[in-house]
Amino acid sequence: MKKETKKDKKLRLATIWLDGCSGCHMSFLDIDERILLLAEKVDIVFSPLVDVKEFPEDVDITLIEGALGTEEDLHKLMKIRPRTKILVAFGDCAITANIPSMRNPFGTEATLNHVYLEMGADRPQIPTQGVPPLLPRALPLHNYVKVDVFIPGCPPSADTIFFALTELIEGRTPELSQMTRFGA
Repeated sequence: MKKETKKDKKLRLATIWLDGCSGCHMSFLDIDERILLLAEKVDIVFSPLVDVKEFPEDVDITLIEGALGTEEDLHKLMKIRPRTKILVAFGDCAITANIPSMRNPFGTEATLNHVYLEMGADRPQIPTQGVPPLLPRALPLHNYVKVDVFIPGCPPSADTIFFALTELIEGRTPELSQMTRFGA
């Protein structure tokens, strides 16, 4: 029986979606058949793409899509950071708070009033259950934790994602300055 070496061992990859649109995960899926090349080197241990409920310990790489918009997002991030060796801000919402931050100038109360009371609901009311409390402002990940790698784009192209992951898997920091946001 062959003993497994560090080189043979697959890395543990996680992805998570916070306050965003899931476009970055859709772009991740757009790497198409190249996902099989990644599967030779990584095990996806947590993701909206797999049925795992609890974020595991000892994750090598975590891609986080979305801004910090709710207390629940912040709680998740604070749990993920100590369990992850390389934390990647995945897309513009994670890097700059992008679209979720559009509510920032108006404040949480005005945002909730507009969405739940003014948008023509049958029974207008601000929910008190099932919707996590909003943070005062939607913010990028690096406002709360150390981010190791930033993959820009709204969403990043499949080529950019594949390149960045390939570099990280090989133990290199991806040089993304030459990648374009539109069809790298």
